[in-house]
Amino acid sequence: MNLFQTLALVVVGGLFILTLVATLRGWATRREGFLWALVWVAAVVAIVWPDATTIIARKLGIKRGADLILYCAVVVMMIGFLMVYVRLRRIRRELTLLVRQLAIRDAVITSPLNPPDETATPEENTE
Repeated sequence: MNLFQTLALVVVGGLFILTLVATLRGWATRREGFLWALVWVAAVVAIVWPDATTIIARKLGIKRGADLILYCAVVVMMIGFLMVYVRLRRIRRELTLLVRQLAIRDAVITSPLNPPDETATPEENTE
């Protein structure tokens, strides 16, 4: 085993432990924890037996295992970006609805003939 494999195994082992801790403390669901654990196990297999990725890649019609890993990483990142984009859109929509509700709830109706006193609080301006 070379230096890179040793260092990579230490890093992946640390990430695996962090995944376990996050799952046990409830920071991640069991499903998320399980999926991340599978990712880390697959990474260990690819690090310890790099020829395994080449064998799988060739069965899929790709020449090198490194290319297979790169293609998979790109697809996973695109899926991740899409999920983050969808979540941000949903949060933005929910925030807009919340601000609208608060604006309607806290609205002060005043008469154009009797403008509100600038020094008074909003509760004192209601008639």
